[in-house]
Amino acid sequence: MNTLPKRTLTSLAAAGLVLALSSVGTATAAAKPAAAAQGAAQGVTQQVQQAAAPRGKAAATSSPLYKTGQLANSNCSPGDLPRGSTAAYKRFLAYVTNCLNRSWATQFRKAGMSFSKPRLRIITSKVRTPCGPWGKGATGIYCGVNRTMYMLITKQDLRNPYPVGISRLMAHEYGHHVQQVSGILDYSWQARNRASQSARLLLSRRTELQAECFSAIFMNTVAETLPVPSDHWNATVDWFRKEGHKAWGVNDHGKGPTQAAWMTRGFNSGQVGTCNTWSVHPRYVT
Repeated sequence: MNTLPKRTLTSLAAAGLVLALSSVGTATAAAKPAAAAQGAAQGVTQQVQQAAAPRGKAAATSSPLYKTGQLANSNCSPGDLPRGSTAAYKRFLAYVTNCLNRSWATQFRKAGMSFSKPRLRIITSKVRTPCGPWGKGATGIYCGVNRTMYMLITKQDLRNPYPVGISRLMAHEYGHHVQQVSGILDYSWQARNRASQSARLLLSRRTELQAECFSAIFMNTVAETLPVPSDHWNATVDWFRKEGHKAWGVNDHGKGPTQAAWMTRGFNSGQVGTCNTWSVHPRYVT
């Protein structure tokens, strides 16, 4: 049986938590003009498809993506990730991103919605993005202004590469891009601007837990090819159950057991519709 080094799991899972915080709130409002410009440049057929997609709250609660079933399998086989190789790490990140592109592009076509891929920028030192300064402790950021995923390769990552943790983390950030393109983040941000503090936290939890669920359904599709050994996945979920809430000063990402529940829900089903955190009772997104 494969065993999962506790140190490796802890460092990568914690990095994933920081990434999630860095990706959402800073980028959404500024991204709207870019999204509008992109929409104006689409062809006639795509304009019709976009116009038919729900907007506002319905973009979150009734997205056509929820009716597309199983997330498309990308046959993702990025290969081994040896220690100490920056070049191999970069290839892995690029490969997994392409897998995510294929899966989600197919899903958006099924939904009759236009789709654009995020950009990927791989860095070895922190940079300032169009969304602001680099988040403290983050190893990656999704910025909606330029729809770019910034992935930082650290010395710790090179010493102890963990493909399951890295892929989960990337799929979570990509989940925020899915929310951006589909209009979910626009609604979330607009609703937060007029909400009370407790309501803002609830909206944040719905956003983050959905991204985590989107990540889990992707991990389901690559379970046999990445691969995702069951003991590695179970250990990752268990870490989030026990530690996932401890990185945040306020409950904006969900309690540990809640995070683990949405990870499990997504991984067990593999279907996009199971990740509709926007229509469930607040007790399921605590």
